[in-house]
Amino acid sequence: MAGRYDSNPFAEEEEVNPFSNHGSVAPAKNSRLSPLPPERAGFNYGIGETVDIPIDGSGDLKKRERELQAKEAELRKREEVVKRKEDAAARAGIVLEEKNWPPFFPLIHHDIANEIPIHLQRVQYVAFITWLGIIACLFWNIIAVTTAWIKGEGVKIWFLAVIYFIAGAPGSYVLWYRPLYRVFRSESALKYGWFFMFYLFHIGFCIFAAVAPPIIFKGKSLTGILAAIDVLSDHALVGIFYFIGFGMFCLESVLSIWVIQQVYMYFRGSGKAAEMRREGARHVVRSAI
Repeated sequence: MAGRYDSNPFAEEEEVNPFSNHGSVAPAKNSRLSPLPPERAGFNYGIGETVDIPIDGSGDLKKRERELQAKEAELRKREEVVKRKEDAAARAGIVLEEKNWPPFFPLIHHDIANEIPIHLQRVQYVAFITWLGIIACLFWNIIAVTTAWIKGEGVKIWFLAVIYFIAGAPGSYVLWYRPLYRVFRSESALKYGWFFMFYLFHIGFCIFAAVAPPIIFKGKSLTGILAAIDVLSDHALVGIFYFIGFGMFCLESVLSIWVIQQVYMYFRGSGKAAEMRREGARHVVRSAI
């Protein structure tokens, strides 16, 4: 018991001078630090020394390079095939059309500025306006007839208005606008007859719609002048809608008459009429043979 309390905790400790040389200090027996390996003295800071880089991945690099070369060769073959097809189509007179209009949802190919000759672009643009115009007229016709149906005119006229729109919107493009576009692009005289036939039908329909004679359901399935006068006495709002449709069909008729006049003048003045007769005669001879 006494041995545990022999040292006085309040006694002054002996001062030790760290700079005095009392002899070498014995190294610690339990030290775990190992001495550093000797370094070579130099003043180039490692510049110019060789560094060992493992080259085990050279085989993988060569393999990837071969794969890339194979893919590149395959792409070149595909490009050559596509180019041969395009050249063959161009020699045969076939134009590959890429859908680009409308821009937000391409449905048709349309590029007047780059494909139509400059002296025909004005007529083509106005024809394009008439195509959009007949779509707008038929769409407004649905709106006006819908108001008439709501006011008690019957559902049959609404169904007829919808049929006009469903048949007229794509039909006008296929029957007369696309033929005119291709005629102006390729200068083929034989295709003018197709355009003239269906564009005259288009003009006749626009004039008929602007008048709207009381033939089918008293003409109220079309927003013509006679139908507008008839419904105005009963429903003023419906009458106003019909009068707006009447004005749209009148404007469409005027623009369409101007377009067919310009196309016919070019057809006669450029010698396409005689060329069309010659092509027609050759076609008849070939058919007979």
